[in-house]
Amino acid sequence: MRISIGHVSRYTYSEATNYSIMALRLTPPSFLGQRVVDWRIIAPGIDSAHAFRDGFGNVVHLASCVGRQSESLIIAKGVVETEDCAGIVRGLKEIAPLTVYRRQTAKTAANDDIRSLASKTNAAASVSGMHELMTAVREAIDYRTGATNSHTTAADALRDGAGVCQDHAHVFISAVRSLGIPARYVSGYLMSGGDAPAEANHAWAEVWIEDLGWVGFDPANGVCPTELYVRLAAGLDATFAAPIRGMRHGIAEERLDVIVEVQQQISQQQ
Repeated sequence: MRISIGHVSRYTYSEATNYSIMALRLTPPSFLGQRVVDWRIIAPGIDSAHAFRDGFGNVVHLASCVGRQSESLIIAKGVVETEDCAGIVRGLKEIAPLTVYRRQTAKTAANDDIRSLASKTNAAASVSGMHELMTAVREAIDYRTGATNSHTTAADALRDGAGVCQDHAHVFISAVRSLGIPARYVSGYLMSGGDAPAEANHAWAEVWIEDLGWVGFDPANGVCPTELYVRLAAGLDATFAAPIRGMRHGIAEERLDVIVEVQQQISQQQ
């Protein structure tokens, strides 16, 4: 399947700022089941940006902009070819050792409720065990936009019983790591044409399973990623895999508007 993606982020400042720098994790990788056909990033300072791979293997563009600006417009767009590999992820450039992905963060720290959730299932380092845990997380947290924010922790989301895909992923990852199993957070895109509770920009998790390697699990939808998913970046939690992170000089308040369009590209034949 060929998927066309358009990701537009507009930052508007209450007062003009003189300097900004942004780390853009907006370049999807090519690996087994995902091939980037065409991709382009348009952003302030992108032409002179420093490109590198971070500790998780993500391609990062570090772009800075000097001069007064009242807004920043960042556009990532292109075409990605995908196929269903039953969630199995192979062919990525792996940098961090597995032990790194057993480490909890402030957002994924497991409390007694999360450990109890993991222990009540037959969760083990197997596909069936992870499916059972994924179902338990989905049933424990209603998909509800506006119930959480970017600072919400896994423990908070489970306590409140509501959240979005980021929260489902954080709780699932927290529970998996509480069992001593490596897990990581993934940001990306989802082409959804049905009633699935998902936005075009999406988040899920990957778990290391012996003899298979990394396998994706989407607790928000209760499935392993299919050809409808485009993987963008990964990390210990949402902060490490955020498509855009940055800082600017000044005390102005900012407003962020995001538009993401994901659709199947239909080939035209003469």
